Amino acid sequence: MYSGKTVIAQLLDFLPKRRFDGLVKKYKGNHRTRKFSCWDQFLCMAFAQLTYRNSIRDVEACLNAQPKKLYHMGIKGNPSKNNIAEANQNRDWRIYAEFAQILIAQARDLYQEENPFSIELDNTVYALDASTIDLCLSLFPWAKFKQTKGAVKLHTLMDIRGSIPSYIEITDGSVHDVNILDELLFEPGSYYIMDRGYIDFDRLFRIHKSLSYFVIRAKKNLDFRRLYSAPKMGKASGVRSDQTIKLNGINTKNDYPETLRRIRYYDTVSDRYFVYLTNNFQIPAEVVAELYKNRWKVELFFKWIKQHLKIKRFYGMTFNAVKTQIWIAITIYVIIAIVKKKLDIKMSLYKMLQVLSVSLFERVILYDLLGETRTFSDTGHTWGNTQLSFDDLLASE
Repeated sequence: MYSGKTVIAQLLDFLPKRRFDGLVKKYKGNHRTRKFSCWDQFLCMAFAQLTYRNSIRDVEACLNAQPKKLYHMGIKGNPSKNNIAEANQNRDWRIYAEFAQILIAQARDLYQEENPFSIELDNTVYALDASTIDLCLSLFPWAKFKQTKGAVKLHTLMDIRGSIPSYIEITDGSVHDVNILDELLFEPGSYYIMDRGYIDFDRLFRIHKSLSYFVIRAKKNLDFRRLYSAPKMGKASGVRSDQTIKLNGINTKNDYPETLRRIRYYDTVSDRYFVYLTNNFQIPAEVVAELYKNRWKVELFFKWIKQHLKIKRFYGMTFNAVKTQIWIAITIYVIIAIVKKKLDIKMSLYKMLQVLSVSLFERVILYDLLGETRTFSDTGHTWGNTQLSFDDLLASE
């Protein structure tokens, strides 16, 4: 019988603890703290995410039910309700945000070849979108969204090839989606896929000047004049028109003085017409449409984390507590993705979380727990885990 580390301790071995300690020192997270460190806080919140706890009181009860195992897990302080709540309220959320970014960089390297396109492109392709998490305005007065409604927004730039977010920003609900374009550093040669909520021609022209490409849906009231039309393609391609245009609006023609490419496309699956704008004139029109179709992967990411991580019910009501919980939830998502890749686990992310949620304090080798085939010692029967891709999992739910 295996008598080594618990499952949760083996998971924590994949975390760069020294990098975390460096961030704690940078933001003075443990200043005047003796009994409950930032690492203790992180472990308690990670445990809450992995086991789907509903409240801090729930977290306290479950952890204190295993007092002999807390030290081996890494928790040296007292995981009381007051300690966790006070830490979430006062410890700088940037510690956990930057720690998540470190893990995101690792995951992106591991998943570079994951989910390849059906089209061949050497360039990096990003999808940009935002998701709203509703909050009660009376309990979260800082989370301004509408007159009687509160919310926070999760702005995400996702690397499409690996379904791994490369940039995340959390704001209150009143921040318009398009404003996030001011925070991004655009990579030359990369593609940025966006919905029409991000149409701001001054900001789009900044992407163009950065030698990057964008693909975005056009609004119905776009004022333009046609300069050239490419020869019509067959109806089987779905491309109904491929035009070179210039903007006519008083403000828009000044904001974007260069020519744009306007593509009208008919999607047979949804029986709808789509109009795309792009500053790339080299790639085929059907490739532009295919690029935009891949934007749905960022929406699947939002769906996945909302369904399987605790970011819809919060343990604290301050902006700092909410941001801390969201960033730690994202960290859990990324570390599970890293474990899956490094150990070559065939089980889906969803199944991994389900198995881990009831096995954290078990003493079993992590790969044996999540491996492709498990054996029941009492019956001798085996069962296999069907390999599901991230996209297949989300599409089926």
